Amino acid sequence: MFSFSRENTSSLAKWWRNIDKQILFLFTLLFLLGLFFSFSSTSSIAAEKVNKETYFFFIKHLIFVSISLSLMVIISIQNKNNLIKLLPYLFFISVFMLFLIIFFGVEVKGSKRWLNLFFLPRFQPIELVKPLFIIFVAKIIVMDEKTNLYRRYLYSFFILLLIITFLINQPDLGQSLLLTLSWITMIFVSGFNMIILTILGLVFLGSIFLLIFFLPEKFGYIYLRLQTFFDPKSGDNFQSEKALDAIKQGGLTGLGMGEGILKDKVPEAHTDYIIAVISEEFGAIFVLMIVMIFLFIGYKVLNKVFLEGDEFLKLALVGLISLLIIQTFIHIGVNTRLLPTTGMTLPFLSYGGSSLIGSSIIAGIILNFTRKDSSR
Repeated sequence: MFSFSRENTSSLAKWWRNIDKQILFLFTLLFLLGLFFSFSSTSSIAAEKVNKETYFFFIKHLIFVSISLSLMVIISIQNKNNLIKLLPYLFFISVFMLFLIIFFGVEVKGSKRWLNLFFLPRFQPIELVKPLFIIFVAKIIVMDEKTNLYRRYLYSFFILLLIITFLINQPDLGQSLLLTLSWITMIFVSGFNMIILTILGLVFLGSIFLLIFFLPEKFGYIYLRLQTFFDPKSGDNFQSEKALDAIKQGGLTGLGMGEGILKDKVPEAHTDYIIAVISEEFGAIFVLMIVMIFLFIGYKVLNKVFLEGDEFLKLALVGLISLLIIQTFIHIGVNTRLLPTTGMTLPFLSYGGSSLIGSSIIAGIILNFTRKDSSR
């Protein structure tokens, strides 16, 4: 009979003894909650809008979650040193895939963010790039101390700039903003001068305004979204208004499972507006619970950071958890009209294979890096 006792020296037994079980449980819980909400939010879409079987999207989501959970465990069980050596190579492959979108990208609703290769299902390379970018930046910042620290920051900034260039071409300002904020968090934690950091932030904002001004045909949508955000009467605010109405309708306890109407009125409600769908059907209490799960994961990871002696692991963990927390609050901010529309999914919970795989990579690396020494 299989046992996880100390007498068992198999890789799986060692993994179970040394993994942070609280973080593992919370990541798994988020995946399963996403599956549950998918059951509620996609059945009517499949039946009425795309003429599919009632549980078509739910079954697809179930397959994505199964793959994601497996990938999370596979990554978390790997030898830490081997994984650290492998991840930078995977980063270059993912960036190359992001580059290929220019030539082989599939345009959906005015944005070319999807890659459709003959041997792979359609996916968004940026979901692979994000966690690997964090690891690569951490490697650059803690690289050979003989290299000037500010030069290392500059190298990491050039990598960020390269990725943002590809993203802006799609265009995808939301992911550009997310990566920039995560990068700023990492270099701030590493001891970067706040004055220079503020200047870089202003340069980034200035660059966005210049893009809108000089390339209105490609980036004019950013101006329109900002305009309708500050002045709702000046443009089409249908999706964000319906999302906010749904949250108000749900109140504290919600209308009940399947009783919400947002999923039938707003396109992609099960992805970009999933938190509003959850709030409408299950209430603000459920939303608060989800936020608390993310914050508790952040708390647990940062506790590990304070106890960690390896500077690379510290920086990588800070970057990965900032990626999750920032994306979560951007999603909630858009759903509650506290932020302009960005098309940002909610990690672990939104429908979509690319988003779930990206979340599983982040979770797997965090679990691997927070694992106790395997000799124990």
